[in-house]
Amino acid sequence: MHPSTSPAIRAVTVYCGSHTPSEAIYTQAAQAFGEYLADHAITLIYGGSNVGTMKTLADAVLAKGGKVVGVFTKDLSEEIAHRGVTELILTENLAERKAIMLKRADAVVALPGSYGTWDELFDALALKKLRTGHKLPVGVLNVDGYFDHLIAFIQRSVAVGYTSATYSQLLTVGATPEALFAAFAQKS
Repeated sequence: MHPSTSPAIRAVTVYCGSHTPSEAIYTQAAQAFGEYLADHAITLIYGGSNVGTMKTLADAVLAKGGKVVGVFTKDLSEEIAHRGVTELILTENLAERKAIMLKRADAVVALPGSYGTWDELFDALALKKLRTGHKLPVGVLNVDGYFDHLIAFIQRSVAVGYTSATYSQLLTVGATPEALFAAFAQKS
């Protein structure tokens, strides 16, 4: 086991895009993240699609013999469900999908993405803030500074008094898989 990987993290829910980004660095980062998970025997839990960054990530884990759990909602066209995953769970809607993804995970990571990714990330953070919510570490893989503006936005929210300094620390940031999991280990 890699020294920066916490032994408590055996399954990671990953939020990422259903589109292929125009800049190859993001696709390469998804590939590398998937390889990292497989190399460290960490199960991937993701949205179950066979398109975009989601496909890249899942295929990278599978290609290295890793386990992939796809949690796919019936709200989407079944044509884009990834049929090669280790386990495919069908849910009635997005809310159920998000709940299952959190329940099965030991940590949550958002890769660069768009509205769906952001929704899932903020949902995970809001639930973590609640006393009755989950206790999972929540992080972002800050590929090429993709999340820099989000980090600045959170700091702005602290500065104007909407977010406490304590709650601003709920989000863990790493530029590489190694850095992100090392930061998770430091917070545990």
